[in-house]
Amino acid sequence: MTLTAVNPADGTLLGTYETAGDAEVAAAIDRAHHAFLSWRERPVAERAGLLRALAATLRSRRDELAREATLEMGKILREAEGEVEKSAVFCEYYADNAERLLAPEVIEDGGALENYVRYEPLGVVLAVMPWNFPYVQVFRFAPPALAAGNVALLKHASNIPGCATRIETVFREAGFPEGVFQTLLAGSDAVPRILADERVRGVALTGSEAAGSDVASVAGRHLKRSVLELGGSDPFIVLEDADLDVAAREGCRGRTINAGQACIASKRFIVVDEVADEFERRLAEAVGALRVGDPLDPATDVGPLARPDLVDELREQVERSVAAGATVLTGGFEDDRPGCFVRPMVLTGVTPGMPVFREETFGPVAAVVRVAGADEAVRVANDTDYGLGASVWTGDLERGKALAARIEAGMVFVNSIVFSDARLPFGGVKRSGYGRELGELGIREFVDVKSVAVHGAGASPPAPAAALQATE
Repeated sequence: MTLTAVNPADGTLLGTYETAGDAEVAAAIDRAHHAFLSWRERPVAERAGLLRALAATLRSRRDELAREATLEMGKILREAEGEVEKSAVFCEYYADNAERLLAPEVIEDGGALENYVRYEPLGVVLAVMPWNFPYVQVFRFAPPALAAGNVALLKHASNIPGCATRIETVFREAGFPEGVFQTLLAGSDAVPRILADERVRGVALTGSEAAGSDVASVAGRHLKRSVLELGGSDPFIVLEDADLDVAAREGCRGRTINAGQACIASKRFIVVDEVADEFERRLAEAVGALRVGDPLDPATDVGPLARPDLVDELREQVERSVAAGATVLTGGFEDDRPGCFVRPMVLTGVTPGMPVFREETFGPVAAVVRVAGADEAVRVANDTDYGLGASVWTGDLERGKALAARIEAGMVFVNSIVFSDARLPFGGVKRSGYGRELGELGIREFVDVKSVAVHGAGASPPAPAAALQATE
């Protein structure tokens, strides 16, 4: 079996790659397990030093890595360059903070001479990653997992094999020991076999709801730890006191970054009636001014979607929504040119029953929904199976914070589009998944939490501890 890389801008074949067979997968797990036995014993400071070297290596190879992502999945070049830089920043955050975040936590007044909590690595962790952010997705997972003493196997998306292999090369060049990070060029059918191996202790997946459900089911059957970051239908709430120029400009950016192929992209624009006409006009102007074209051209704002089937699915969602009463203000499908290009669209007259509201749209389509006021805006925002990110746009920051507390999402930004920050936990609620990446919580997802209580030799437990003893 082979994997093929195809340029979505013109359909040319970039290369073919042989997939790993059962014996190669087994050998990779062997290498990972043996690497773990020594890697977990290295001081955290030593692991952190390698993360700093990894950040430097990423930056030194930025141009090559960025070009590969642009060719394989269509991301415009400056966004691909920014993705490599952000990956380096994630490495540096955990290089700077891993010792603090993993330090034993002392529990005072616990009825013993000493009480503390240790954070110890699990072992081999599988990462199942998507194509839309070939580097950032991996580097949200790998630096905290490896800093904690785990080792990683990467099963990347099948349409970006060049990016996948380059990631392992970067780890090797940074000086990581053999087996600590490995890329497996394998299909999704290999995932159950990998998770069935007792030496593989967990899985992190970023991808679709269906993929997350399948992997979580396998992980649960084998009692393996799992973290899932799945789809989103992020609301972008515009209140009557918002700065409409800023909101329209940032709404355009939030909907069209990566050609709209982002789980945290702004998707449902929920706008108070009082300012809806003006906001729609400004958003349509901003979106209509974007230049669609060759992602390697510095003047391009929006490149192609990553695959033809993604264009077909987006077209079907838009057509069903228009048939149900939505109106396209700007943009459309470019059937008269080669490649997977879509001119970014703004749809108005959207209601909660339409596909562009109810489903995740993975492409540059902004769906505008009108509401009477803030309370209805929150109700409409929460009327979704998803709960990844959300943003609220208002001139009253206290009001924005109050609304943020009522929105069902893992991340809410006031007067900003949603983005990943190494310091902040990243993840969702409801059918957007569970668990967190990044921040303090991210480094503790794939660790065993061990409580240690130390009593004096030969001494009876003190009275407070005796009174609190459990019955089992």
